[in-house]
Amino acid sequence: MSSTFGRLFRVTTFGESHGPAVGVVVDGMPPGIAVDAAAVQHELDRRRPGQSALTTQRQEADRAEILSGVFEGVTTGTPIAILVRNTDQRSKDYDALRDVYRPGHADFAYAEKYGVRDHRGGGRSSGRETVGRVAAGALARTALASVGVRIVGGTVRVGDVAAARRDWDEVERNPVRCPDADAAEAMAAAITAARDAKDSIGGVVEVVATGVPAGWGDPTMHKLDAQLGAAMLSIPATKGVEIGGGFAMAARHGSETNDVVEDGRYRTNWSGGVSGGISNGADVVVRVAVRPATSIARPQQAATAAGGSTTIAIEGRHDPCICPRVVPVAEAMLAIALVDAWLGQRALRGRDR
Repeated sequence: MSSTFGRLFRVTTFGESHGPAVGVVVDGMPPGIAVDAAAVQHELDRRRPGQSALTTQRQEADRAEILSGVFEGVTTGTPIAILVRNTDQRSKDYDALRDVYRPGHADFAYAEKYGVRDHRGGGRSSGRETVGRVAAGALARTALASVGVRIVGGTVRVGDVAAARRDWDEVERNPVRCPDADAAEAMAAAITAARDAKDSIGGVVEVVATGVPAGWGDPTMHKLDAQLGAAMLSIPATKGVEIGGGFAMAARHGSETNDVVEDGRYRTNWSGGVSGGISNGADVVVRVAVRPATSIARPQQAATAAGGSTTIAIEGRHDPCICPRVVPVAEAMLAIALVDAWLGQRALRGRDR
């Protein structure tokens, strides 16, 4: 199976949800870039479970161990390995699911593909795999910052509740990670209601990169928007991606959505910062549809490996809404995709911007 993303900035994650550890190997990080271990840990802390009553109560410290590729706080240009040990697995919670294909999960598909599956928390299909992505994304953000690129993100929809504002400073002030304080309260109420009903609820996460210069990406097979789509859809539980105006453009005319350049700047940004597969200098704006969490305590019909069916209520500790914890993962994947595009442009033109 493929666990690697990127061409020049190559990110390979490893580990299972209930194994001894998860982590990542990053190859292609330019040498001479200062790496702050605290900054890597900060991003992992944003992703880790147990942050609030709105997320899973699995308690993982998620302490990052940088094993290679960094010497005296500076990247050496060699592969960077980061390990995060699992410390709060409760595999017994999944014993009853050894021979059951949970509805909405990848259990059946995994069994058909490999002939064997790790039933403990979903193995590689678990959101626990994203630890490595976030650690790699922290490195990518550091590299991007050296050329003036900044990334922000937040939950902009939960169920029918949508954010009307984009105050990115507000995101870390509420447990939903919403950039609209008023909408955040309604979102939290919707998540709580779903949890109390032993159910889950979906939403939308938006990530934005500012400072991206024109010229990153390619015009055909490796369009920047295609790479962004692949990056976002590789995140567990994501089922749709919009760039810029996205699906809303399907109901409009070209006269409304054609972005006009004036004095070297775009007056509008329906294109989401990408024109013809290449960054155009405007903000890169990506939205990701996040499905409701598939592990719910409400009784459901499930198939068995022997054939037939049974009724299950999934025990364990699970997120009633995945969006708050998807935010740092989506930010990380945006950073990873952009660093890969930046390195490609640097190789083509011999300059950073």
